[in-house]
Amino acid sequence: MKETFYDKGKMAYASNLLKEFGRYILVGGSAFIIDSSLLYIFKEHVFYNLDIIGLYISTALGFTGGLIYNYILSLAFVFRGGKERKRGNGASTFISFAVVGIVGLLLTEWGLYVGVEKLGFHYLSVKAMMAAVVLIWNYVGRKVLLFKYN
Repeated sequence: MKETFYDKGKMAYASNLLKEFGRYILVGGSAFIIDSSLLYIFKEHVFYNLDIIGLYISTALGFTGGLIYNYILSLAFVFRGGKERKRGNGASTFISFAVVGIVGLLLTEWGLYVGVEKLGFHYLSVKAMMAAVVLIWNYVGRKVLLFKYN
């Protein structure tokens, strides 16, 4: 079967998307380390006496640090197309980027509620499990809403 220009275009798009997702995993993984480290520091050293409320506050603060880091590296390293980068600059895009992240935060908080309060798992174990789900959500949400190819 002869390969058409259209087929080559689809293959190039798929290859670019796969490379982009690989970069997103690197950025998301390092953002996860920042997020989880801040979560641990706040939970164990700042809000240690607030029990489960301290966990939720610490999770939100860790998320905020990871979000800012992720946004900067997503613009610089992940979504590298000219139109994507131009579209990514600006307050409205950061707000949209953050809204996608906030949905991820809500998924994480829900996971912590179920995993820690209902099932009795350690909060860092639950955080790690939820990170995989949230990574996929964040990539798809940001790709579709903010950084889609034209």
